[in-house]
Amino acid sequence: MPVPLRSPSQKIGLIKNARREKIIQKSLGNYGSLLITANWEETAEAVNIIAPEHLELLMQNPEPFSEKIHSAGAIFFGPYSCETVGDYFAGPNHVLPTSGTARFASPLGVYDFLKRTSLIKYSLPALKKNRSFIEAFAWAENLDAHAQSVSVRFKKK
Repeated sequence: MPVPLRSPSQKIGLIKNARREKIIQKSLGNYGSLLITANWEETAEAVNIIAPEHLELLMQNPEPFSEKIHSAGAIFFGPYSCETVGDYFAGPNHVLPTSGTARFASPLGVYDFLKRTSLIKYSLPALKKNRSFIEAFAWAENLDAHAQSVSVRFKKK
């Protein structure tokens, strides 16, 4: 259960001397919370639902726990792998999925600049078996020509 952080008017920790203190305070007041979980499994589940852009694992042995995380933009291991190291110096791309989009997107990488082609090879028995489903999808999208591109293959000559 998320617990709201202190009110934005309270000065906490390092924030009190930050140049962007007001912005940070407003952000924490509007969006900050502390999540308390019962165990590591529940913690991993919560992380995967939240899908953070950055996840710092400040624990003795973070690698085994990280294997349970499949939705995070970047994972930082231990107390010396701060987010800034990843953003500016360690080498991974600084363009990460934000606002929970790590559930379905990855950090920008070389693969995003590669041209790929989908290759589809379907057999007559497979098309016969799935014909009605394929045509139903086409009709549901009001794409009658798509549906006909399947049905025409079964017209008697």
